[in-house]
Amino acid sequence: MDRDERVVRELVSGYGRTYAEEAGIRLKDTPQPLYRLLVLSLLLSARIRASVAVAAARALHEDHLDSPGRMAGAGRQRRVDALGRAGYRRYDERTATQLGDGAALLAERWAGDLRRLHREAGDDTGELRRLLQEEPGIGPAGADIFLREAQRVWPDIAPYLDGKALSGAGRLGLPEDPEKLAELAGDTQPAVLAAALVRAALDKEVAEDCLRRAA
Repeated sequence: MDRDERVVRELVSGYGRTYAEEAGIRLKDTPQPLYRLLVLSLLLSARIRASVAVAAARALHEDHLDSPGRMAGAGRQRRVDALGRAGYRRYDERTATQLGDGAALLAERWAGDLRRLHREAGDDTGELRRLLQEEPGIGPAGADIFLREAQRVWPDIAPYLDGKALSGAGRLGLPEDPEKLAELAGDTQPAVLAAALVRAALDKEVAEDCLRRAA
C-alpha cells in the first residue's frame, strides 16, 4: 500500500461519516429523506458551525417539519423557534423564510419530490446543480453539499468531489482529481470519501491526525 492509499484509508476510517448520517437522516432515494438532506444542505451552507447546522436539522425533524408540505404549512415563527432551540440564531429569521419559500417552490414545481428535479436534469450534473439553486437559500455551496451527499443514492453523479472536497485532498497531499481519489478509495462510497475530505478541508487537525497515522 503506497503513501496516498494509507492516507485515504486513515481519513475514511477516522472521519468517514456523512453529514446526513450525523443529522440522523437515513438517506434513500425517496422524497422525505431527500428533502431532509436539502434542508440540511441549506443550513450547512451558512457561515455557522457544522455542529449547529446539524442540530438545527435534527430540531426541525423533531418538530415534524420534515416534508415540503409540513414546512410550507408551518407558521414562520414555528420554524424560527425550532432553529433557535438548536442554537441556530444568527440566521434564524432569514433561514425560516427561505425554508418556507423553498418548500412552497418544491411542492409547486416538482410536486415535493426531488427525484423529479433529478430526472429533469437528465444526465447533466451541471444542470442538476443549477436547478438546485432555484431553491431559495440554496447557492453554489448548498448545491455542492447536497450533491456530495446525494451521490450515495444517485450514483449517476458520482464521484462528486467539489472544490471544498478537493481542497481537503490538497491539504493531505493527495491528488486533486476526483477520478484518482475515487480509485485510491477503492470500495469506499464516494459520499463517504467526500465527507471525510471536507472535514480535512475544514479542520487542519483532522488532516494532521490522518497524516500522522499514515506515516
